Amino acid sequence: MAILFTGIKQLLTFAGDNGPRAGAAMREAGLVKNAAVLVDGGRIEAAGPKAAVMRHRLAKKARQVEVNGVCLPGFVDSHTHAVFAEPRLKDFSMRTAGASYQDIKAAGGGIISSIGAVRAQAPKAMAAQLAARAARFLECGTTTIEVKSGYGLNLESEIKMLKAVREAQKYTPLEMLPTLLAAHSVPPEFKGDTQKYLDYVVAEILPKAAAEKLAVFADIFCEKGYFTPEQTTAYLKEAARLGLKPKVHSEQLSNYGGTRAGAAAGAVSADHADYVYAEDIAAMRDAGTIATLLPASNFYLGLAKYPPAREIIAEGVPVALATDFNPGTSPCWNMQFVLSVACTHCGMTPEEALCAATINGAWALGIGDRVGSVTPGMQADLAFFAADDYRELCYYFGANQNLLTLKNGDVVYPKF
Repeated sequence: MAILFTGIKQLLTFAGDNGPRAGAAMREAGLVKNAAVLVDGGRIEAAGPKAAVMRHRLAKKARQVEVNGVCLPGFVDSHTHAVFAEPRLKDFSMRTAGASYQDIKAAGGGIISSIGAVRAQAPKAMAAQLAARAARFLECGTTTIEVKSGYGLNLESEIKMLKAVREAQKYTPLEMLPTLLAAHSVPPEFKGDTQKYLDYVVAEILPKAAAEKLAVFADIFCEKGYFTPEQTTAYLKEAARLGLKPKVHSEQLSNYGGTRAGAAAGAVSADHADYVYAEDIAAMRDAGTIATLLPASNFYLGLAKYPPAREIIAEGVPVALATDFNPGTSPCWNMQFVLSVACTHCGMTPEEALCAATINGAWALGIGDRVGSVTPGMQADLAFFAADDYRELCYYFGANQNLLTLKNGDVVYPKF
């Protein structure tokens, strides 16, 4: 049965583009006041001024829901590490005592500390845990996330993580796109031999993940002490040859060349981008690579340095925002908080931030043709917020303003 959502004080459609938005286009939110949205069969039938939507042939027989708030496309969180066995509470204590990211790694923390727990965790428990976490995203208005592996770092455990995403998908309406991140770090058994480990990933893990269609994307962490720019380009090109779309973690801790390496391999997105310089930004623009900024991790780590969003946007590179939800550096699943940090610490306008969290996030996952905007024919993935003005989503922080989440036309939060 069709559903007609009314009482929408402001609707942001982000309609009108066939690709990610860049530059001034990121500020064109498609604002409609006193709006309505009509959905049927999991699709958006009509969206816009209430008077116009009410004239649609399905409107009279539709079930009407008065929402009394602001409506947006459901958030698309294009960078998460949502599969992990346990929180890194020891790391947290070390960090509050003054330890740096590198200090924690040297003490056996960070990514390495998650390996043992993930390797030991039963597959069913892993999938159930992820499905439970998925509910948290839906509560906050997120309808699609990307989920990375990367805490197993051997064939059995990396594949187990990817299969957990597939299994968890059976139990949650949250859409989850899997990414192989076996090149996240070097496990202890390889004793710091980065190339030997990467050769192992290329020979064993990458082909299996591709052959069994367990992942959509392949990612690599390009940073000093992890993987070099040369290794990054070669690895991502091999992943692309096997049918996986390339992504890269780059310029998070220093300017190391990872963004340019990813762009050279045709990366869909370069994520973090804290230390990008002019040549890195130009490389992203020329390659059509989206800059995915993850400012919640900077906030959580107490860093003074944030990604230079203004410079990136000024040079015509599309920007996406994501939570970087993970157990060590960003235990945050609320995109509303990310919006606030992006505005207050990265200099983004509310319109840019909301664009980055919806339509550009969708294009960072290659699905902007079906989610990320509120236009007829698009998937009915919507979020409604208890606000009079859309800017309140960026203005208030530390709270969940979401009233209702719609996925494929079904109300998935709250559960009535």
